[in-house]
Amino acid sequence: MKAHDCTTAVAARPWLARIGDGLQQHAALIRRLQWLVVTVYLVLIVLPVLTPLPDETAHLWNHVTLIAQFAFWGIWWPFVLLSMVLFGRLWCGVLCPEGALSEWAARHGKARPIPRWLRWPGWPFTAFVLTTVYGQMVSVYQYPQAVLLVLGGSTVAAVWVGYYYTRGKRAWCRYLCPVNGVFSLLAKLAPLHFRVSEQAWQASLDNKRMLPVKAVDCAPLLPIRQMQGASGCHMCGRCSGHRDAVALSARSPVDEVVRLGAHDADGWQSALILFGLLGVAIGAFHWSASPWFTTLHTALAEWLIERDIMWPLDTGAPWWLLTSYPQQNDVFSWLDGGLLLAYIAVTAIALGGLCSLLLAVAVACHGWQRQRFHHLVQALIPLAGCGVFLGLTTVTLSLLRSEHIVWPWVNDVRLLLLLGANGWSLWLAARIGAGWQRSWLRQVLALLPFCAALLWIDSAWGWLFWWW
Repeated sequence: MKAHDCTTAVAARPWLARIGDGLQQHAALIRRLQWLVVTVYLVLIVLPVLTPLPDETAHLWNHVTLIAQFAFWGIWWPFVLLSMVLFGRLWCGVLCPEGALSEWAARHGKARPIPRWLRWPGWPFTAFVLTTVYGQMVSVYQYPQAVLLVLGGSTVAAVWVGYYYTRGKRAWCRYLCPVNGVFSLLAKLAPLHFRVSEQAWQASLDNKRMLPVKAVDCAPLLPIRQMQGASGCHMCGRCSGHRDAVALSARSPVDEVVRLGAHDADGWQSALILFGLLGVAIGAFHWSASPWFTTLHTALAEWLIERDIMWPLDTGAPWWLLTSYPQQNDVFSWLDGGLLLAYIAVTAIALGGLCSLLLAVAVACHGWQRQRFHHLVQALIPLAGCGVFLGLTTVTLSLLRSEHIVWPWVNDVRLLLLLGANGWSLWLAARIGAGWQRSWLRQVLALLPFCAALLWIDSAWGWLFWWW
């Protein structure tokens, strides 16, 4: 092909596809960027541990612990979640420090095959729940030792898995990362994805004059030819332009949930949405602000003291099991830890259980099928993701409030975001139901219990932001 023909062919590709090609062509630059993020990440989790805890004179701009808190919990995590909805898992493929370290370790490791236990489909739900609950027990949002333990421990595990399993791939990211399941769900809403044309792929195979094409180095181990959605794709661009069949493209933000969810949705994803994001996560954000928790704690403590049962009030637990920072007047007793676990568990069961029942009623209006239930649960992804984003930004606002930076319009923005997320979820539910039933009356009847589920979830955020 002549030079001007190549230029014309490149120019003919849509601008989004050319952006994807740019990611593929600048892979070396992306690797250097990843190592820069790794360096910043390690500094943020290690340096605060070597620094005394902040006192009342410390500020966000002059104490490394507060700087790290704001960076991690005020900016990093909330906006990583938001990026999943806007750009898919671009963070995972281009910036994530754990992914970069795990892949690096895999390039220099044992290259063992992935064992069956690692491929267990329940890991995304289990890892998210355990990490979230444990983070609350050790106060991961407040103390650098807890950050090093939780985030640093996760990073060590990522490197260990990378070193032992696969050659240059990201087995950790694919199977064990605590936020892999959450990222996969939120990426289903992204308006961008790498679209694979089966017709173009087959044409390249049939073209006898085409030179052999090198296989794509897909770090998350995806079968690229069969890839249809964005939930597993790390958006790294390595496959862009492969066999002239893969291109970064725009899509409807309802496409993956409505079309692919009909057969891809499963019980573990439903558990993560209903009992993880809408249960455990809300309980984790709730308990420290809940007057119910305080009332119950006081009543139980009095009951124990009256009966001379003192061991639950003991505060001798190590800091890596329960929060223990006497110098900050922040120490958990066994009663505190037990109540924390109970509060989160009851919240998860109450929210997830009633939502499950209401969605089951909605599905029954169309004709009960288990797969339909799992499909409809995916309509709650926008509201679940919005809730976690709002919950994390409470940490942002709390840190700013300590610096006397107060935005009186914050609750108005929260309300608008929740209304938008409710509308998005309702839109998804209506589109899903329309594919099951042509009768508009049954579709409307089925949306009534779904709306009740939305209101039930909204009430949890109402207590946290407005009524307490």
